[in-house]
Amino acid sequence: MKFCSHCGSPVTQRIPDGDNRPRFVCGECQTIHYQNPRVVAGCLPVWGDQVLLCRRAIDPRRGYWTLPAGFMENGETTAEAAMRETLEEACARVRDLKLYTLFDLPHISQVYLFFRAELIDLDFAAGDESLEVRLFHERDIPWSELAFPTVGRTLECFFADRVEHVYPVRNEPIEALRAYSKKVE
Repeated sequence: MKFCSHCGSPVTQRIPDGDNRPRFVCGECQTIHYQNPRVVAGCLPVWGDQVLLCRRAIDPRRGYWTLPAGFMENGETTAEAAMRETLEEACARVRDLKLYTLFDLPHISQVYLFFRAELIDLDFAAGDESLEVRLFHERDIPWSELAFPTVGRTLECFFADRVEHVYPVRNEPIEALRAYSKKVE
């Protein structure tokens, strides 16, 4: 950041009085510009014993498979964001959303929330950000082609938890550059 979004004057990075972290501060109007983590919300859409995945049509990780998810917008709840992203990316409608995984990614200043959800019907299609959308049985998940570790970990937890039909909310950090490498058994 070089200029204040309030008055347009140059900003400098310093620790403001009463704070403990460097922030961008406007030398003219004294506005402190806080930069906080971004929230990504998405769904693990389920139909019977299958899950819905989208092949990304955008960077990063174009061509890789993911769960429908994206950045929250102002004025919406996390569940609303997850439903909106599922509709935008997979043209799919979901219900009965239940928080399932929450991942902290401090190395990129993001927080991911995935909700388990039921597909309302099989009327889904690739949205603008997807090349294709498909239902997968566990044995057919393209593990080596998953876009992000958060997606792989959510799927791994789901298939393990499905055995007992107990789905605890999981909160885990995801380390920088952790490659997801689940082996298909």
